[in-house]
Amino acid sequence: MSENVGRWLRDEIEDAILSGEFAPGERLDETVLANRFGVSRTPVREALMQLNAIGLIEIRPRRGAVVIDPGPHRVYEMFEVMAELEGLAGSLAARRLDEDAREAIAAAHKRCELSAKAGNSDAYYYDNEEFHKAIYTASRSAFLQEQCIQLHRRLRPYRRLQLRVRNRLSTSFSEHCAIVDAIFAGDGDEARRLLRAHVGIQGERFSDLVASMATK
Repeated sequence: MSENVGRWLRDEIEDAILSGEFAPGERLDETVLANRFGVSRTPVREALMQLNAIGLIEIRPRRGAVVIDPGPHRVYEMFEVMAELEGLAGSLAARRLDEDAREAIAAAHKRCELSAKAGNSDAYYYDNEEFHKAIYTASRSAFLQEQCIQLHRRLRPYRRLQLRVRNRLSTSFSEHCAIVDAIFAGDGDEARRLLRAHVGIQGERFSDLVASMATK
């Protein structure tokens, strides 16, 4: 099975969890999921392992995979921490930028532009993921990069869902443009401020995310 199909399967199960179709405490049966999505149990098992790693499910002895509800407050806390880490990465990237890092950020930014124009929120999310990783790499702090990637992975379902909120796709790309300008100008303070605002969820935006999690 290709990487894209495996990613599709994982995203479909994520969406079912976040929409409430698979309720907190519900056991996810590998055979049932395999039949539903027309795949073998092997990719289902791999998808469940990935969801276990980010805390959406918990694989328990004798029960298998069980859906976990981290709750809005926990999600909000994770976004708060992610915003601070991203801000630091942007600040360091602005100060330490070299030509290779500049080219990587510019290339990822261009891919985001194309997917944003296409209006494909899921494609944009994965291009956006590479954009943020390029900034982590540009920070030239291996430890910071590891921490950012780890938390980014845990927040993937919510960040992906957030992009489906009305007008968020175009707004996100506009924010990217300002972030790129700040990093390329070597303005660490502005890069930090912009990335903290870009990643942090506050007020109406968080309410919109919580509401979107309850749809379907």
